[in-house]
Amino acid sequence: MTHTLAAGDDLPQAQHDPQQPTPVIRAGSPGTLLRLIPHLLGFVPEASLVVIGVGPPRDRIRVTLRYDLPDPPAPDLVTEIAAHALGVLSAQQLTAAVAVGYGPEALVTPVATELREAAWQAAVDLREFLRVADGRYWSYVCANDKCCPPEGVPFDTAAADPAEAAALASVGDGVLASRAAVAARVAPLGGIARESMRQATGRAERHVAQLLAKVRKSARLGAARHMIAAEGLAAVGAIIARYRADGRFTSDDEIARLTVALRDLRVRDDAWARMDPAHSAAHLRLWTDVVRRAQPRYVAPPAALLAFVAWQSGEGALANVALDRALADDPRYSMATLLRQVITAGAPPSLARLPMTPEEVAASYADQDVDEQDPDVDDEH
Repeated sequence: MTHTLAAGDDLPQAQHDPQQPTPVIRAGSPGTLLRLIPHLLGFVPEASLVVIGVGPPRDRIRVTLRYDLPDPPAPDLVTEIAAHALGVLSAQQLTAAVAVGYGPEALVTPVATELREAAWQAAVDLREFLRVADGRYWSYVCANDKCCPPEGVPFDTAAADPAEAAALASVGDGVLASRAAVAARVAPLGGIARESMRQATGRAERHVAQLLAKVRKSARLGAARHMIAAEGLAAVGAIIARYRADGRFTSDDEIARLTVALRDLRVRDDAWARMDPAHSAAHLRLWTDVVRRAQPRYVAPPAALLAFVAWQSGEGALANVALDRALADDPRYSMATLLRQVITAGAPPSLARLPMTPEEVAASYADQDVDEQDPDVDDEH
């Protein structure tokens, strides 16, 4: 039972130095594959189905999908998982895959049966389907008791040799113990820190109210909005530059004003347009800091920005937990719902392109400002 998968250029992973050769990991055995998967996901999977689509050249990994195992394994949920996985593979024109179910036989077998049938109908070669539990694996494909005995095959979670260890270390930014540990990276702060941010957010809201009071007499709505947004745009540019220079926020008031400013789509879009992947590590630090401190009603914009940067960086698990936070704060937040659709469809990080340049964002809103005049002004034309 040997299938060779090459993990290289097309893996979701951290930005790679183009001057250095891209690491290649050849998963020529179930043990190597099982050691690779946590690095692909960024965490050790539990009660999960992982489907890996491969394609030319040399069965290179093209997409990695993970699903929670239904418990109990209701037939409609099992069918939905298999249909989604095969839909993603077919959409990306992949005709070969391997799958691994993590959990007890009662939960994995129904999914394995449905996925294998769906793969056969979709003409996708499901080359292997393993079940993993308690440090052992079983194969739904191999019927040879010599290599796949009924009691399962023990495997080592540690790399087989230094070369494999070095190659695995180059995939992603490390492995966390569970998906819950990934979610903890963006969990809201509690205690004194939360109370301090609550108070700071109240001060930021009052500050905006004072600005609004000053511009309400403006003859043009666009000009008034521009005056309000200008402060937020300056704050976004300054804090992005500081994080890129290895700095950090200076106070809760600074973060609070930023979260309030990001409610303005002009400010959010300007920040989005500045998410150059060359600075992804700095951007991940920035939006993680902001999301953890953002108060209710102000979480969705920075969480959606964090999700975009995480997807851009190949950190799919972080992108999804950031989207969980965004949509919990505002279930209809359009940027978050769009990213959820795209990421769920298995779109690779290479598609995480910037929507516009900051200059194009400014120009688009300048055009809106011209059109959004006071009704008394419009009557003159």
